[in-house]
Amino acid sequence: MGELVERVDEQDRVLGVVERGDAVRQGWLYRMAMVLCRDAEGRYLVHRRPESAARFPGQYSWLVAGAVGVGESYEEAARRELREELGVDAPVRPLFTFLCDGELSPYWFAVYEAVVAEADIVADPSEVAWHGWLSGDRLREAMANWPFVSDSRDAYTRYLALGSPPDSPGSFDSPGSQGQAVRSD
Repeated sequence: MGELVERVDEQDRVLGVVERGDAVRQGWLYRMAMVLCRDAEGRYLVHRRPESAARFPGQYSWLVAGAVGVGESYEEAARRELREELGVDAPVRPLFTFLCDGELSPYWFAVYEAVVAEADIVADPSEVAWHGWLSGDRLREAMANWPFVSDSRDAYTRYLALGSPPDSPGSFDSPGSQGQAVRSD
């Protein structure tokens, strides 16, 4: 049996439990939790998915993400995804939730924020091939030039609509080699 999720309606009310694969194939709504990570200087963590990933191979995202499990809250799922993908146990703060017409299927998309230290990150190589920190300006440039996961772009547009994101001084060179963090000081 595949990953179980709660099928929900347009008001995010639970209708029942289904396999995620069935929800995707049938276009049924379910829930996803996403976390944007920032460091103490306010930079954003961006990562590239491995070329071997089943979904969006080699594409970039500024969010760690995953489906919300049965009986799990958005916040619990967000914290779990941080642990699974980055090896980080950190508090998360809710930012916004929206109904996303995702590339693979529609779902409710809850975006959280966490402050993460580079030293705490132990990225799962099956989820993260590369990661680095970008200032707000550099993230804007990357969104315009790098192949980002479409749902990640949608969340970015909505995030910007909330108001100008804080920025910090710094420079960003290039994505670097696979598996290495690139820092901008």
